Formats: sequence, C-alpha cells, structure tokens
Amino acid sequence: MVYNKKMKRLYIHVPFCVKKCLYCDFYSITDNSLIDDYIKAVIRNIPDMKFDTLYFGGGTPSLLTASQIAAIIEAANPTTTAEISMECNPQSSGLEYFREIRKAGVNRLSIGIQSLHDETLRKLGRLHDSDTAVKTVYDAYEAGFENISADIMLGVSDTRDSAKLCKLPLKHISAYMLKVEKNTPFYSMENLNLPDEDSVCDAYLEAVETFRENGFMQYEISNFAKAGYECKHNLGYWECEEYIGIGPSAHSYSGGKRFAVPREINAFIEADTQPTYITDENPGGIDERLMLGLRLMQKGVVCNKNVDRYVKAELLRKQGDTIFLTPKGALVSNSIITDLVY
Repeated sequence: MVYNKKMKRLYIHVPFCVKKCLYCDFYSITDNSLIDDYIKAVIRNIPDMKFDTLYFGGGTPSLLTASQIAAIIEAANPTTTAEISMECNPQSSGLEYFREIRKAGVNRLSIGIQSLHDETLRKLGRLHDSDTAVKTVYDAYEAGFENISADIMLGVSDTRDSAKLCKLPLKHISAYMLKVEKNTPFYSMENLNLPDEDSVCDAYLEAVETFRENGFMQYEISNFAKAGYECKHNLGYWECEEYIGIGPSAHSYSGGKRFAVPREINAFIEADTQPTYITDENPGGIDERLMLGLRLMQKGVVCNKNVDRYVKAELLRKQGDTIFLTPKGALVSNSIITDLVY
C-alpha cells in the first residue's frame, strides 16, 4: 500500500476485549496476552508523517496501559493541535486511568455507555451497569477532559436515555440504531424482545429533538455535538478524505484505493509490514460522495435531480441546488440515496 503523504488522519484498531458483546461484529479477541506484541507491530507500521487526528478504536482501547497509549502517540507524531480520540468502556476505565491517558496525550474520549438501564445492558452483554456508566463520565470530566462523547444505542428497549445523557458533562453524543449483524450471538438468539421498527423510529426522532433542545446539533445522521465539538476524525471519513488504518481489520483509503487488513491478529503481529488487500479500486465516485455527503445533515450535497416529492414528504430540505436530509429522511436515507444515484 502506497501512502499519500498529504493524509492527516490515522486510525488504530485495538482488537482486545474482556468479553465479546452479544451484538458486536467488530473484530476483537479476548486473549490479552498478545497486547505487547501488538503494540510493537502497530508502532513499526506507523509511517513517518504528521497527523491532525488520531483515533483509537476497538475492541476496547482502554485495556491498553497509559504508557502503551503514550508510545503509540509518540510514534504517530501528531501535530500540536491534533485531535486524539480514544474509545473507552466504563468497566475498564476510572479517574486515575483518565488522568494518566490525558497526560499521555489523549484529548477526546468516546465512552461506550450504550444504555442507562441495567436490564438493557444485560441484554446487550455489557459488563457495566448504569451507575458505573454515569460515574465514568464524571471521572473523565474530573480528570480534566473537556471533549467527552458518549455512545448510546437506540432500538434495544422502550426506554429513553436521551434526556439523562444531556444532564451529563458531555460535548458529543453518538446515537445508533441497533442492527442485528450476521455472525453475532444476537443473530441466532430467539426471543430478543426488541422494539418494533415504528418504536425504534419514534425513539430516534425523539432523541434528535431532545438533543437539539439541549444544544447538541445533529451534524451527521447518528452524531450530535455542542458547537465546535464535532469529531474531526470522523468528519474526514464522511468528507471522503484519505486516511490510514493500522491493526487487524483496519481500513485505509490511500492513493485513490481502499484497503483492509485481514481480521487475524497473528498475521498482523508476525508481518514486518501489515498485510493488506484492496477492497475498492475506484472509490470516491458520485454514488459514494452522495451517500457520505448526505449523512452530513448541515452540509448536504448538490443535486440537480427532481426531489420535490421528498421535500413535500419532509424527507429532504432544499436550498438552491443543495439538498439536506431531515431527521425523518435519515430513517429512510438508503432508499433516497439509491433513488438519486440510479
């Protein structure tokens, strides 16, 4: 893989978990004895460049020690103003840990709360309870983190967590609707007792309104932020910028092609340079740019097709030649995009 030296975004996939969540399709393993060798492999794969954003995703990045995080950040050589994000799980974090990783260079946290209801957390296979989730946010704040995000999952119960989240010291919220993926325990389980589609849609629209009332602007279909706290790293994906991904299952967009690393940690650790395979020879076409651009609720995309029926149905809004999804339209965005592209 040839790196575009102008790239400014670096993603590190940390494929370690204490336990696999029942709904999760991301690549992770529970053999944490491989962490030291994994760290060495990550560091030798980081190119000699400077990055404006660095994102530790997982898996559970908070299973790494602060010194391991610091070693990766030092190797990545980020700019002095870089956004350095790290995903954390409540059960593997705490006040002292947050102080240590902040000192190591992390300046943005994404905390995997998923729900503020214990029964729902048990259903998802999460290891924390709601009290721990709330305490984790306050611990991060006390440790000096200002830019704190929380992940919440819609469509797993009839409860509403939106208003409770808005009372926490958060600057960003990611609210996802549960999708039951193949090759997960959820896919083969019976009697999941999940809400129906209408209930999930109602929960989404209610969340959008609650977040808006509390100052969280919807800047992407599933992402809401106080002014100035949009995730710079993820904005790069949606704006079709090139980036580097390191670690098993990580993806890259470089030199006009998309690449992926095989989902196998031993192959990653043993190779001098991480193995990759091409997933897309010609990315960035009109269909992809339309799909990604429409996800950005405040930016929109230029479209010369007749969209009057969508505007009348309040699925799109239009300013000149630029179209924007409405929250209602976000629920059927795939159908709208398919229609507009083909």
